[in-house]
Amino acid sequence: MKVTPLIVVLIVGLSLQQAWRPGGLRGEEATVRPNIVLMMADDMGMGDTSAYQDFTGNGDAVQVHTPQMERLAKMGVRMTDAHTPSSRCSPTRYGLMTGRYPWRNRLKYWVLFGSQGDPMIEADRPTIASMLRDQGYSTGMVGKWHVGLRYRRSDGSPAAGWSDADLRQPLFTTPLDHGFDFARFTSRSHGTSGPDAGRKNAKKRNGPKQSVGPGHIHGRTAIAATANGKQLATDGPDAYVLSALGSRHSDHAIEFLERHTQSGRSSSKPFFLYYPSNSNHGPYTPDQAIDGKPVAGAARTKSGDPMDARHDFIYENDVALGRLLDWLETTDDPRHAGRKLIETTLVIFTSDNGAEKNSDIATGPFRSHKGSIYEGGHRVPFLAAWAAGGIGDGDATTPGRTYHEPIGLQDLYATVAEIVAADLPDLARGEKGAEDSFSVLAALRGESIADRPPLLFNDHKEAKGDPAAVALRLDSPTIDGTTYDGQWKLFFDARLLRAGVANPYELYNLAVDQWETNDRIDDPTLEPLVHFMTDQALLHRTAGGHRVAQFATTERLTIEWQAGGDIANQVDGKSVAETVIDFGDTPLTMVMAAVGGDQAVAGDRAAAGPAFRVGAAGLGIRGGRPGKVDRHEAIEITFDRDVIVESAAIVAGQDGVCGGSYRVGEGAPLAIYCIDADLDAKDQSGLLSDIGVLKAGATLRLDSSPHYGVEAPGSWTLQNLTIRLIQP
Repeated sequence: MKVTPLIVVLIVGLSLQQAWRPGGLRGEEATVRPNIVLMMADDMGMGDTSAYQDFTGNGDAVQVHTPQMERLAKMGVRMTDAHTPSSRCSPTRYGLMTGRYPWRNRLKYWVLFGSQGDPMIEADRPTIASMLRDQGYSTGMVGKWHVGLRYRRSDGSPAAGWSDADLRQPLFTTPLDHGFDFARFTSRSHGTSGPDAGRKNAKKRNGPKQSVGPGHIHGRTAIAATANGKQLATDGPDAYVLSALGSRHSDHAIEFLERHTQSGRSSSKPFFLYYPSNSNHGPYTPDQAIDGKPVAGAARTKSGDPMDARHDFIYENDVALGRLLDWLETTDDPRHAGRKLIETTLVIFTSDNGAEKNSDIATGPFRSHKGSIYEGGHRVPFLAAWAAGGIGDGDATTPGRTYHEPIGLQDLYATVAEIVAADLPDLARGEKGAEDSFSVLAALRGESIADRPPLLFNDHKEAKGDPAAVALRLDSPTIDGTTYDGQWKLFFDARLLRAGVANPYELYNLAVDQWETNDRIDDPTLEPLVHFMTDQALLHRTAGGHRVAQFATTERLTIEWQAGGDIANQVDGKSVAETVIDFGDTPLTMVMAAVGGDQAVAGDRAAAGPAFRVGAAGLGIRGGRPGKVDRHEAIEITFDRDVIVESAAIVAGQDGVCGGSYRVGEGAPLAIYCIDADLDAKDQSGLLSDIGVLKAGATLRLDSSPHYGVEAPGSWTLQNLTIRLIQP
């Protein structure tokens, strides 16, 4: 089974007012609104760079030489305890861009699959790019996207999938809808983003009915589309050639940077470039050269011996990184006369998960690799340099610094927000964004981090039966006056993510057992620790985010609608029902409305018609199929106080369909998924979770109508709703 790391280069250039200078001395200027370049490579383990050779213990005869990564490490800092939120690429990209764990979205494990992966990032969810654009940045991305897109039909309406897509139409959803002004990208992993025009038998895959992918996308345009169905151009600059992607993406990155710095008006603005490369995900297709520097056949061990195609593909990332660093060193900062961009730039290099190869040389001294929540699947290289901001000294002739604070890629949202002095979304007021992000800027400067929330990792191929398992990391907690020294990692089966039920089954202390071979779960002296970590896992999984947990009440309430219950009896047969619920010492008024037929389309709840119907499975609406919500019917729910809606249990049943959409207040509609059915290639079933803060008087609408109006409508029953109050 293959696994996909990603390597991230984050480059931040700054306005200087009180800048950090080499050696850590403060100058007369400080950073304000830095430029940011975020470059990500795909599938690199900690052992896949010589920048960590002393840490991994690889010998010179087997260690691939990555001189540009070494250069970056010497200029800045090297983090040894950096982690991805998932052990695979789509979810990690979502977490990186949004500052939110990917399993709070519908994807409980695996990656977006198929030629069209329905967008993971909700239409109204902020990303690092949209946050920076709101701060006045020019934004661009090149490389691999793989968090979903949507095509259009020939009439311009959104397509239901690949089969009804017209590639000549501008795409309905692309990175342009998530904060980027400029985009040149592949839809997903390069081998599955389009038929390779460089293969000898290319015509066998590239016909009018090809289902591989759209090839290169520029903005909203599949540039190789032809009038012959889904066949792509086979010649010229628009042809999709796997072995030419390295130079193509690197050229587009430099194009964006040069266009920005030379364009007069825009050069006075900061820029953000997101650069996730396709290498070194399989198939291994290194380019011949990037900007004249050889790649294919050029990888060498530290002892100087040639290496294979996989290592050439890794080396391609090193060459691309070096080109960026060279460009920054030789290019004047248009906002600061007399300075080069390298002086005012933060560079971060990391990976989206462990190596795709189960090799201690590739992953480093850790158990397993990509697709696992053992350390080898999610502990990744993380290099950062920004002398002006106190991250290293900027001098590639010095040894660089090594720090050991635990950090996660989902933390980059809050870290960048702190750098540019942007406020994080106010979750208690119902805003979305960065729910799980925690600024680690202090850690990158060599300072300890106080009160960091736990780290969670998911997608575990070694789990028995269901890979949607999760692990929680918590260091040296104090419980009832006793401190449990160590780096504790507790594993939970898939019920935590799918049903909000915590069943711990493995426990390791990474401080003394980084290989995770000594399971301490049955140690009686650690029972209080297991108990405490289990409570923490439940809180942080169900509350809706680490930042939400800060203001969520510990008490939860599940409202059941099966036949015979008190609340079910109060709504049965009514079109509009008002119920007073005792929530501890707090009375809570809930108003529910049944909306059906044309009313659901128009949102007119006043007209007579459908009424609630309670059955053994839960709540449906009388008017469509018995016991179901279907045929454009919808349920609307409001409360008289602000609440956190943890989850809704929606059941399709044997004769139902998991479909439709839900909406919180005036937010964007999102696709419904069910506890017993789902719409993805892998099993993503479970509670409709992490719905979010519902303000007093605002409406939660659960609608059987299709998400985009083109998919199959839903036919399901609402079983229960779980809520929390917000602490005063």
